[in-house]
Amino acid sequence: MIASSEPDRDCALCPRLHDFIAEWREREPAWFNAPVPAFLPPEGDDSVRLLIVGLAPGLRGANRTGRPFTGDYAGDLLYSTLLRFGLASGRFEARPDDSLQLSRTAIVNAVRCVPPQNKPTGPEISTCRTFLTPTIERFPNLSAVLALGSIAHQSVVRALGGRVAAHPFKHRGLHQLGHVTLFSSYHCSRYNTNTGVLTEEMFVNVFKDIAEFLGE
Repeated sequence: MIASSEPDRDCALCPRLHDFIAEWREREPAWFNAPVPAFLPPEGDDSVRLLIVGLAPGLRGANRTGRPFTGDYAGDLLYSTLLRFGLASGRFEARPDDSLQLSRTAIVNAVRCVPPQNKPTGPEISTCRTFLTPTIERFPNLSAVLALGSIAHQSVVRALGGRVAAHPFKHRGLHQLGHVTLFSSYHCSRYNTNTGVLTEEMFVNVFKDIAEFLGE
């Protein structure tokens, strides 16, 4: 494991995010309230072929539970789809001590700390690539990355050494960056699904592409 792939619990590289978490530690001391670590399969780093990259922890989702996409609607759609395609097993119950386990897949956020109004700033996104880049590098057999939303997409492109202008975001887009194939989807947020920006069928089709690519 590359040590710098995980921020310290009291990481202060982004003062605004650090102060926001400190405020919520006082309000809700039982919550996780810290940079959310990557969610890994039990078989370890060598087994990971797909890395899913989200935007940032939700206030009452991952910031509360300490596991990516756990505790809010986005996780319901994401994990049900992973289970459908055999990329996870067990039962998702929206809490970190449920029986859900990932298979050949890891999940992380481009920004590890919860941002106010779910909106990280450009400098915060850039700063947190300090951890995203080595997270990508820690998986020796990684062949695919799925970016959820345009911000995650752009951060992954930059982490892989690409130019955003040469690799624009598009739902169900596909880009080759070195040894990694980047798939992209609209974020599976409640807002996107409620407004029809992303339907379950659209999301499932992205995973059909990924499964075909991985030879599943």
